[in-house]
Amino acid sequence: MGRISMTTNKTVEDLISRSNRLGADKRNTNFAGGNTSAKGTGKDPVTGQDVELLWVKGSGGDLGTLKAENLAVLRLDRLQALKAVYPGVEREDDMVAAFDYCLHGKGGAAPSIDTAMHGLVDAAHVDHLHPDSGIAIATAVDGEALTSKIFGDKVVWVPWRRPGFQLGLDIAAIKEANPQAIGTILGGHGITAWGATSEEAETNSLWIIDQAENYIKENGKAEPFGAKLPGYGALPEAERKARAAALAPVIRGLASTDKPQLGHFSDDAVVLEFLESAEHPRLGALGTSCPDHFLRTKVKPLVLDLPADAPLEQALNRLKELHAAYREDYQAYYDRHADADSPALRGADPAIVLVPGVGMFSFGKDKQTARVAGEFYINAINVMRGAEAISTYAPIGESEKFRIEYWALEEAKLARMPKPKSHATRIALVTGAASGIGKAIATRLVSDGACVVIADLNLENAHKVAEELGGSDVAIGVQADVTDETQIAAAIQEAVLAFGGLDLVVNNAGLSISKPLLETTEKDWDLQHNVMAKGSFLVSKAAAKVMIDQGLGGDIIYISSKNSVFAGPNNIAYSATKADQAHQVRLLAAELGEYGVRVNGINPDGVVRGSGIFAGGWGAKRAAVYGVDEQELGKYYAQRTLLKREVLPEHVANATAVLTSNELSHTTGLHIPVDAGVAAAFLR
Repeated sequence: MGRISMTTNKTVEDLISRSNRLGADKRNTNFAGGNTSAKGTGKDPVTGQDVELLWVKGSGGDLGTLKAENLAVLRLDRLQALKAVYPGVEREDDMVAAFDYCLHGKGGAAPSIDTAMHGLVDAAHVDHLHPDSGIAIATAVDGEALTSKIFGDKVVWVPWRRPGFQLGLDIAAIKEANPQAIGTILGGHGITAWGATSEEAETNSLWIIDQAENYIKENGKAEPFGAKLPGYGALPEAERKARAAALAPVIRGLASTDKPQLGHFSDDAVVLEFLESAEHPRLGALGTSCPDHFLRTKVKPLVLDLPADAPLEQALNRLKELHAAYREDYQAYYDRHADADSPALRGADPAIVLVPGVGMFSFGKDKQTARVAGEFYINAINVMRGAEAISTYAPIGESEKFRIEYWALEEAKLARMPKPKSHATRIALVTGAASGIGKAIATRLVSDGACVVIADLNLENAHKVAEELGGSDVAIGVQADVTDETQIAAAIQEAVLAFGGLDLVVNNAGLSISKPLLETTEKDWDLQHNVMAKGSFLVSKAAAKVMIDQGLGGDIIYISSKNSVFAGPNNIAYSATKADQAHQVRLLAAELGEYGVRVNGINPDGVVRGSGIFAGGWGAKRAAVYGVDEQELGKYYAQRTLLKREVLPEHVANATAVLTSNELSHTTGLHIPVDAGVAAAFLR
C-alpha cells in the first residue's frame, strides 16, 4: 500500500519532476550526486489515517533518472524523534541503522547518509546539490567571507562536517536562526537549499548556483590555472587518439595491479586546457574535495610529468615509475590515518591518470563507473578553476578524506554489492558479430559481464547490435574488414579508447563457398583464406600486442569447424582454411603462453538456424550435396550426430563463455567440438 500511495501522491510527482530537471543539467550536480526531498501527507497502511512523511532520494540513486521506486519513504514523526536518542557525533553512524525503523510501507530505496539533513530541516522541500560553482566557493580558502560577499544573508556558510546526523542538526539550527536564508554553502562539499514549495526550493537552488557562477565569471582572473606550459598543449586530434591508444593498454595494466579495471578515455577540452597550464601539478597534488568526487576519483590523480611530444617509450617508462611512487604514497596515506577499526586497504592504484597533450584515463569496476569517475574529475577541474579564479583552492584535509574513503558505512555499502559476473572487467572483440554465431557470442559475453566490441563489415548492423546489448557502456559497433590490416588496427584502437584495452578476441568472421575441386576457382580459394586464415592471423597479431602491453593475460578464440579435421565432399577451400585456423590455435598457444594468453578453438558443425553463412547460400548448396530440402538441413545434420540434437549459435556461445572463464584458467591449445557428436570428427 505504501508503494501505491507513493506513485500517486502529488507531492511525490512534484519531487520527481524537480529532481529530474535538476539532475539533467550537469552544472547543477553530477551523476548520482546530491539528493532531494519533500515532506507531505500519506496514508498509514494499517490505520488508513493521514501521516506526515518524508520522501528522499535513496542511497545510490541519480537525480536525472529518479523514479518513485528510487525514493526512501520515512515517517517524519519517528525520524524527528531520533533527536531525543542521538548519542552524539562520536556515534552518529549508529543513526543510519535507526532510519530503517522509520520507514513507511513496503518497497522503496534504502535511506542514504543524508536523510537526516532532509528530515530535520524545517522546510517542506530540500535540495542538496554538488554544482561546480557552489563547490568552488566551498573550497576557496576564504569561502566563508566569499559566501557573505556573494549572497549576503540569504545563504549561510556551514564549516566542513562529514555528512551525517550532526550535519542535519547543524543545518536545521542554521535555518531556524536565519529565517531570511534560503540555503547554505557546505564547506568543502556543496550546497543545500530549501523552500515551502517544490518550485520555491528549485528556484532557490538555481539562484545560488547562478549567483556563484556569475560572481566567478565577473570577478575571476583570466588564467586561473596560470600560464601555458611550452610543449604541454593538446596534440592534433588524430595524433592524440593514436597516442592515447598506444598508452592505454599499459596504463590499464598499471591501474589493474591490485584488481582488474575497465577504462574510459576523455580528451575533453577542459582536461587538455588544465594539463597545459602551469598550476596543474600543484592542483593535481591537492586532490579533489567533494566526497562524491574523491570516492570515485581517489584522493588525487596520477599525473605524467612530461610534455606531450615526449618519445612514447620515455612516456611509458615514466608512467611505470610514477605508478610505483603513487602506490607507495597511497600506502603511506593509508598508514598515516588507519587505526585498528579501519577497513583494509582497498587498492593502491590510481583511478585517474592524466597525460598532458593527450587527455585523461579513468578506471572503475565497470565501464559506467570508469566513465563517471572521469566526469567527476572534470567537475573537480571546474571547481579548481572557479576557486583559483577568485581565491585559492583549499580542499578538505587529508585526514577528513580518509575518514570518508574508509568510512565503515561506505565499507558496508561495498560489502552489499552483488558478486561480479564471470566476465566482469573483461573487454572482448568479436569479429563477424552483427549476426549469427558472432552475435550469439557477443550476447552471451555481455550477459556474463563483459564489454564487447561488435566488429563487422556492416557498420550499421554492428551499431544496431551494440545498441540492443545496452549501448556504449556495454558494447560498441565498429567496422572491420578482417582482410585489411589498417581496418583491424582502427577497430582495435576504437576498442582500446572505448574500454581501456582488450582481454578477449573471438575470430568468428567467415564465409563459405561450397564447390567441388574442379569448380573451385583461385578467387574462391583466396577469398576464403583471406577472410578466415589471414584474417584470424591479422586480428590475433594486433590483439596480442595489446594483451602483452597490458600484462593481464587474455584469451584468443578461433571459431573453426568440424571440417578442420573431417574430410567432406565439395568443400576444399573452406575445409582447408578451417584446418589453417585450427593449427593457428596450436601455434599461438605455444607462443603466447608466456604472457598468460590462452588460445583455444571451437569446432561447430551444422549450425543452420541463425547462421549468416547458411543464410547466404551455403545452406542451399550443402542441402543440394546431401539431397535434402534446405528447410530440413538442420534436422538432417542433427540426425547424423550421436546425440541427435540440432546445434544452434547459442551452443557455440556457451562454449566460448566456458573456455574464456576462470573455470578453464589452465587450458590452452584445446579445440572443443560443438557438433552434437560427429564420430568422424573426434580429435585425436
